[in-house]
Parts: sequence; structure tokens; C-alpha cells
Amino acid sequence: MVIDAHQHFWVYDGERDAWITEEMSVIRRNFFPENLIPLLAENNIGGCVAVQAAQSESETEFLLQLAEANDFIKGVVGWTDLRSPDLYDRLDFYAQYEKLSGFRHIVQAESDDFLTRPDFINGVKALHAFDFTYDILIYPTQLEAALYFVRQMPEMKLVIDHLAKPYIKSGEIEAWARSMKTLAAFPNVFCKVSGMVTEADWKNWKKEDFAPYLDVVFEEFGCERLMYGSDWPVCLVAGEYKDQKSILDNYLFSYTEEQKAMVMGGNAIRFYNLS
Repeated sequence: MVIDAHQHFWVYDGERDAWITEEMSVIRRNFFPENLIPLLAENNIGGCVAVQAAQSESETEFLLQLAEANDFIKGVVGWTDLRSPDLYDRLDFYAQYEKLSGFRHIVQAESDDFLTRPDFINGVKALHAFDFTYDILIYPTQLEAALYFVRQMPEMKLVIDHLAKPYIKSGEIEAWARSMKTLAAFPNVFCKVSGMVTEADWKNWKKEDFAPYLDVVFEEFGCERLMYGSDWPVCLVAGEYKDQKSILDNYLFSYTEEQKAMVMGGNAIRFYNLS
């Protein structure tokens, strides 16, 4: 089954969603499952993983309710306070939800050293006892801290969102590539091939712009630890659903069917324990 391993739903709130700037006005509205269903059908995608976009437990509950009502939502990556003294109790509560696969914190909005903080590291480590995963959402300036973070938890299932948001628009690649190579050396670390168009020139990107970055992650992680994600609806600021997907489809053209199947769904099913 083809899986979109990274997309979002939300009821737009101008105050909460202040990160959606004026130039992103195309996504200043509500996005529900009924908006995504035809896009998945048009692109021959059988299911998706809904990822948190707001940092609250009400966000997690919202996504779980949508997943309960929609079979095509195969997994949820939610949010809970991973630094809370009550974390174990919260994780024990969330363990009852079959479709809750893991958690994420919007680290890209934090200081560059956030991932080195002991309280946060201990919180993420606690996820392992419940077989929850953790999504790493960072900018390239936070890659050094991410390396420290990853070294602390060799048993955790970790995935880097959006290739760690490389500077595709400016063409910078060397420092990012070195860090990604180091992170890929850890076998428990996966990477999502997602969110690329929003790091490029929104109005003028070409498929060739992404090839050097894809070369790096395919070389370092291999087809066994990469997973496709659309980052819909955020991707709409730079292209339609089919546009962002075509980048990876084009890149994978010469790969075997087995390799394509891993990247386009098999790895997501394995990583997130989807059924």
C-alpha cells in the first residue's frame, strides 16, 4: 500500500496558527479529511499518517477523532508535554489508542540547543516503553544538537521530518549533507522525503533543484529508511499535491519496484506499526 507518511488537518485559528503568514494565505483555511480523500485517490495512495500541527493535547484528540472516523488515516503523530512530571501517566493513557503511532514537538521553533536538554531527552526516551515513535522536526542549524540527541537513545524509533529542511532555495548543501551522513549512521534513524517544495523557490522551483538533496539521503539512508510524505496542505504554498509527489516519482523512476514500494509505503507501515 502507498502511504503518505506526513500530512496535516486543522481548523484554522489565526492566533494559534500565526506561523501561516500572509504569503501563505492559500492555507489560511480549514483542512479536513474530505479535502484530502480525492487527492489520495487521484494519486493512488491508500492511506496516510496525520501529524500534529499545534502543540496541545486537544490537537492529539482532534486527530485521533478524525482517525477513528476515517479508515484511510492509518496513524497519528500527536503531541503531549514530553517534559511533564506526569508524562508516564499520559503515555499510559494514550497507549489505548491503536492508531496513535508516536509524538512530535515543534523543535524548529525552539532554540538551537533544545534537543540537548536532559528533561526533553528523558521524555522522548520514555516513549520507547510504549512503543511510540518520535518525529524530529528541525532546521539545519539544529542538526548538531540532533546528533547529540540521537546518540542518547539508540533503541528509539526516530524519523527526521522534511530532510531537516535543507536550504534548497539558495542551493546550500555541504554542511547539511555532512550532518545527514552522520545521523544516517544510526540504524534507528529514518528520514521523511517530505516538505521539499516549501524549502525551494515557491514560484520557480524545478524538479532538478531537489536531485542533489535526494542523492544525499538515498545514498546515506538507503531505500530501507526513507519514507514519502506530502506535507499537505503546507505544500500548497508551492505546488499542488500531484506536483510535490511528482518530484519523488520522477527521482525513483530507475529504482526497482521493491525499492519504490519501501519508500512509498512499506517503511512507513513498518516504522509506525500501521495496519
